[in-house]
Order: sequence, then structure tokens, then C-alpha cells
Amino acid sequence: MQRYELNQLNPTKYLFFTGKGGVGKTTVACATATSLADNGAKVMLVSTDPASNLQDVFQTELTNKPKTIDSIPNLRVANFDPVTAAAEYKESVVGPYRGILPDSALENMEEQMSGSCTVEIAAFNEFANFLTDKSVEEAYDHIIFDTAPTGHTLRMLQLPSAWSNYLDENTTGVSCLGQLSGLGDKKEMYAEAVKTLSQEELTTLMLVTRPQKAAIIEATRASDELSQLGILSQKLIVNGLLETADDPISQTIYDQQQKDLSEMPAGLKKFEQFYVPLRAYNVTGIQNLRTLLDKNQPPISEQTNPAIELPTLSEIVADFIATDKKIIFTMGKGGVGKTTIAIQIAKALSKAGKKVHLATTDPADHLSLYLAETKEIFVSHIDEEKELQAYQEEVLAKARETMSADDVAYVEEDLRSPCTQEIAIFRAFAEIVDKAENEIVVIDTAPTGHTLLLLDSTQSYAKEVERSAGEVPASIKKLLPRLQNKAETEVLMVTLPETTPVYESLRLDADLDRAKIAHTWWLVNQSMYATDTSNVILKARAANEIEWIEKVAEVSNGHFAVAEWVSDFEAEFVH
Repeated sequence: MQRYELNQLNPTKYLFFTGKGGVGKTTVACATATSLADNGAKVMLVSTDPASNLQDVFQTELTNKPKTIDSIPNLRVANFDPVTAAAEYKESVVGPYRGILPDSALENMEEQMSGSCTVEIAAFNEFANFLTDKSVEEAYDHIIFDTAPTGHTLRMLQLPSAWSNYLDENTTGVSCLGQLSGLGDKKEMYAEAVKTLSQEELTTLMLVTRPQKAAIIEATRASDELSQLGILSQKLIVNGLLETADDPISQTIYDQQQKDLSEMPAGLKKFEQFYVPLRAYNVTGIQNLRTLLDKNQPPISEQTNPAIELPTLSEIVADFIATDKKIIFTMGKGGVGKTTIAIQIAKALSKAGKKVHLATTDPADHLSLYLAETKEIFVSHIDEEKELQAYQEEVLAKARETMSADDVAYVEEDLRSPCTQEIAIFRAFAEIVDKAENEIVVIDTAPTGHTLLLLDSTQSYAKEVERSAGEVPASIKKLLPRLQNKAETEVLMVTLPETTPVYESLRLDADLDRAKIAHTWWLVNQSMYATDTSNVILKARAANEIEWIEKVAEVSNGHFAVAEWVSDFEAEFVH
């Protein structure tokens, strides 16, 4: 693996940076754009990431109109807000029906279009405009996009039924993407955008990952999905690689990173691979952007971090016991450590004499062995893929009875959406909770507020299930009111002390507010600040965590705790 240096890349005109949230897509995209512009190329950088910190990186107020960056005359930057774009798109579809359809129908339509899939469609619409604009093409040598479209979104847009009146006429259920008929006039533009994506001489997909198992798996998934659509020109960038170790914590991190990279799936290994070293500083400001990819790094000043008393997970568990919570969810974006935290909570409750039922989607075979010494904990392992497949088959079997092949293909693609996965797992969770009236149920991975509202609004879940079972399970009917009962249920928001995970958690937080789901506590997981590392790079990074810990303290009204960084192995077996 070679260091990421642009003089080795021979970059194409269009560069798409993609990867799991928090891996550093924006940082690497910005550094790439800055380096190319400094070398004389005319560059446009466009972000469509809803968690983008592009303004922080450039320390410049940005809008959806391209703006020249001071001291980088060859670079122009635009920061599209796909959440706002999605809201505008949603109103363009729902608005014409106001005063015509009943309020309940309008609410149902709005909720269908409040999920991540609609945001992705809106984001694709924004950069498709740029990708197909001839004046933009002629004005710039390189056009860089922070966040590429997902395979699911591209496949959906290529299906004939996405551009027909299928959704207007369909009465058999709802789509996660809402009414795509609002995009009918964009078909040709989208087709041209997808064609450009697949032209290897024009476009390169830059897969950004951390040297960590979860992020590598996500990069593999994105690569596979986009490869199947003909987007074959891909390169892998491993961001945040620790190059040397000089204390026990840095040595553990170094060993873990090397192990995870050595076990990288073959599908990723076939691509050209580059790495960006772990830096001691946050990449904000022009100077740091210019320094990030430079071999010659500034000296790291010795960091003396202030000693701050941080609340711990045990304080959250004590509150769960004092308030007699019966249903406890751990919630957060992938890779933040929800499963590990759920296990720790279950064990702590058990030690306090509580009867505990732990339900998890963690596929690890060793989970039951890990908890074997604690007989009071009953473990339910929900097979995520099995539940999803069973749900998909139920829906498709019903769809095939009345729909054309094109419409079935549309439903089949819609069933690959994140919302479908949550619905399938939610059904399994509901059945477990329904059977566990006399236990504390700790559940790893909660459904988002959007999914709950999608299931609940105007009996949309009943319509969804009519395609399969014909009725809403009693467990679902009972569970939704219980989740809104603060005396009984708590959602623990798990995040990391970094920009993107915190902002993504805030969006989940807003979803739960809309769904009126109880959520008092936050946990900042895997904190380097909470360790006693002496490694100068890690100590400097620990200092950078303080602002995010303080941010969580603010948004949680002081109801938060901090868990120190531990290796994957320790997370599984020590606590």
C-alpha cells in the first residue's frame, strides 16, 4: 500500500468520494481538491453529504452556489444540503394534494418521504445537475463530489416503474422512497449522469475507509453494489493509518489496524490502494488541508490534556435501575459500538440482581459463550439476514399475485432499502419484547424514529403487511405505545467523539423526537481522551475530542457518559 499522493494518481475529470460515515470522506476530498488546485488545475468541489463539515474544513460560509476559496483561486466549492433539498422535493410532491386529500393521507405521504432514501434521491438530483451541465464540464479540469450515490439509489432510478405512474395507482402498500413520480421530468438527465459514472476514462470512485473492520466491510459493500452497475474504475484510500507505536494503547491500535487490513476482502484488494497517515490535528483551515497529504509534517507539540471528571456508563445503568426501565435500546450509526454497550448494560443489570433478556443482531458466534458465566442473562440472537429475507419473500409473494414484472422489480429494489431492513428486524424485536413481560429487555439496534412513524402513520404498516400476512401483528400494536412510555422505555444514543458521528446522532435524535420516543441518555464511546495514552499523536487527538464531548453534554442536558477507547478484542471479552 502506498501513501496517497496525487502525482501518482493521474486523476480523471470526475472523482466521487464514498464510504461509511465518519471515515474522513470530506477531509480527503477537500485535501485532494486543494492539492489539484494548488498545482494549477481548475477544480470544482461539491458536497452532497447531509453530515458535511465542508464549511468547517474551509472555515468559509458556503451555499449551494459555487464560491471561490480565498488563497486557492483555482478552487470553487458548493455545499448542497440534501436534507433541505429533500424537504423541498417532498413539498413539491405533497403540495398539490393539500386541500384535496384528507390530512391523514397527507401525513402518511410526508412520512413515507422522510427517510434516508428520499434524502439520497435529493442528493443525487443535486449532483446530477452538475454532472450533466456542459458549462460546468467545460469550465473545470476536475469536478470532485464528496459522497457518491449508493447502489440502491442508482438501481431504483434505472427501473422502469420508477418513472411510471405505478406509485400513484398502487394501493397495495407504500414505498420507502415515496412518490417518485415527482421526478418524471428528470429521467433523461439521470440516465446521462449514470452513463458518465460508468465511463472509466471520465470517472473514478474513491472508496474511503478507516483501517477498521466495520468501515472496510462498508467499503466492500459499496464497491460491490456500484461494480454491478458498471462503475468499475475504483481506488481504495485507507484514512487514519497509525504508522508507529510507542506505548501500549498505540501498539494495540497499530496491531488491530494491521490485522483488519490483512483480512481485507479480496474484492477490495484488487483495486489500487493508498493510505493517509493518522494525523495529530483536526483538518480544518487551508494550512492543515495543504499539510495533510504532505510528507513533511510539522512537529507535534507535547500535549497536556486537562483532567476532567467524566461520567461513566455505570451512572446511566444506575438511573435505569432507579427509574425501573423495562425496555432499553442502544441506538446509533453503524460502527459506534452499540452491541458492546448493550452487552455491558445487560451484565451490569444482571449483577444488580435483575432478570435480563438481551436481544442482539450481532452475528458473532462467541456471544453466547461470552455471556455463559452469567446465567441470569437470556440471549436472543436475531439473524438479521434471515429476518430480512423472510420479510422480503412475504412481500414479493403477495406482489407477484397482482403486479406486472416491472412493478415487482420496483418493489424488489425498494425492499433493499435501509427502512425495509429496520422493519424486518423490528418485527422480530417486537415478538421478543411481547414475550418478556417479567424481564428487563436490552435491545441492540433500535428502529429509527422515521421507521416507527412509517409503520404507525395512517396505518401504513397495516398496508405494508397486507401484502403478506393481512394484519398487523398484535406485538407491533402493543409495542409502539410502550416505546412512547417514558416510564418504561429508554433509548441510549451511542456516538463517537467526532464530527460526523455526532451530527448523524443529532439527526437520529430529531427522528426520535418526532416519533415521541423516550431518549434521555447519550454515551460517547471509544474516547481516546478517557485513556492514559502517552503517544503524542493520540494525546493530540484526545484533546480534539473535548469539543464533541462538550457538544454531547449540551444536547443531552448533562445526561451523558463517556466510555474510554478499548480494542475490538477487549470490547468483546474484557468488560
